[in-house]
Amino acid sequence: MTSVPVLGFAAFSGTGKTTLLTKLLPILKAHGLRIGMIKHAHHSFDIDRPGKDSYELRKAGAEQMLIASRNRWALMVEADPPAEPQLQALLPHLDQNALDLILVEGFKHERFPKIELHRPSLGHPLLFPEDDTVIAIACDAPLPVRTSLPVLDLNDPGQIANFILTRFMERDGQDTR
Repeated sequence: MTSVPVLGFAAFSGTGKTTLLTKLLPILKAHGLRIGMIKHAHHSFDIDRPGKDSYELRKAGAEQMLIASRNRWALMVEADPPAEPQLQALLPHLDQNALDLILVEGFKHERFPKIELHRPSLGHPLLFPEDDTVIAIACDAPLPVRTSLPVLDLNDPGQIANFILTRFMERDGQDTR
């Protein structure tokens, strides 16, 4: 269980989740929010490169590898056996006492509040209404179906930040555009 609000951004690959989040994060941070981020990756990845000490130690058998410097630290944990990550198992790894909001990219099939990103031109189906945890839809064109959910402009991060602040975080409704 988390003590910090968790809000996801869910969409099919190539819709622009990361692009939107990189524009949204500075706006929310300017409003004083301390934000944690969890991102789902559909492939194997390394945060360091072959030849680096942390990489070599992890590959040599360290099941957990924490690397730290004066600027940052990162913890890599090998999943054994490999399994799809579950959001609820990852949340406790964040220091929630230092956060006001946790944003999640991906994990679209899990049940938690999320904003669906949709580009009709890509031809993917909508996640809602089958996913009743979708609280808003950010779209770059008119939706092909009717909805009572808030519809936001996918290309307007200020509008999406306003929605998060006023409707999700229930903060003062100052315009962020």
